[in-house]
Amino acid sequence: MKKFLIYIFRIFLVTILVAVLLDGLYTYVFMQSKNRGKIEAVVNSKAKKYDVVILGSSRANNHFVSQMFEDKGLKAFNYGMSGGHLFEASLMLKLMIERKYEIKNVILEADLNLSNDQESEGVAAKFLPYIHCSTAIKNHFLPESNFNELYYIPFYRYIKFDSKIGFREIYKIAANEKTNALDNLGYYPLEKHKNGNMKNNIVNLNPLPRNKYYEEIKNICKKNNINFIAVMTPMCENVVGMNYFDKVKKAYPEIHNYESTVVENKYFSSCGHMTNEGARIFTAKILNDFFKK
Repeated sequence: MKKFLIYIFRIFLVTILVAVLLDGLYTYVFMQSKNRGKIEAVVNSKAKKYDVVILGSSRANNHFVSQMFEDKGLKAFNYGMSGGHLFEASLMLKLMIERKYEIKNVILEADLNLSNDQESEGVAAKFLPYIHCSTAIKNHFLPESNFNELYYIPFYRYIKFDSKIGFREIYKIAANEKTNALDNLGYYPLEKHKNGNMKNNIVNLNPLPRNKYYEEIKNICKKNNINFIAVMTPMCENVVGMNYFDKVKKAYPEIHNYESTVVENKYFSSCGHMTNEGARIFTAKILNDFFKK
């Protein structure tokens, strides 16, 4: 029995050692990555200066044409993340501040994402390789129920989120395979598709009376003398429940409502996402209203 227990103990020690080594190896590889996504591009960057930083979900990623800001002499980048919530947008801004970015204006897409204050697991997972390398990331995940497992158990986060940060991603980083996430200064243009979903029902959607991560973004901007511009972006004319935007305006009167700036279906790839043509009309309106001078 004693030999058996010693054998089990040795297997346990070897398992822990392998997990620690693999954790260190994976983290090292991710720390070399700069061209696969917006998160690692910020984590592994040095201080930058921006006139305009854009944050939000895909409705930011697909709606703000960064080059149009640049054409007006404003250094800009669209850090909107498809599938992301305000949880990730807040953390992205915290990372920039941690990396000593100088930012004059933050434009936040704040509309549908105000209805929850949960993390988007698939997007949030992409921050986890750096949880031991960034105080901002560590502290942001600290209140989460699974923080201890993610932070203290070696290699656990890479196994749990293998599809996002596992071996396949490690291989692609090592092979220096690029993605299009950083193309077009972070803006992702969409085209019109015959099969695009042009119906949407948001009748049962309600903004939280006080979204924790929206408030965090607003307070970070105030603390760092960043001009904070929160906007609601357009949806197509077929949407049922458009009074949601009135609810947002009532709960957050400082948010600028642009949901009706572009409404014709011809300008939408799907009901919640404009085509490149629609995004240009919308961006031109934002530039005229906030950056005319």
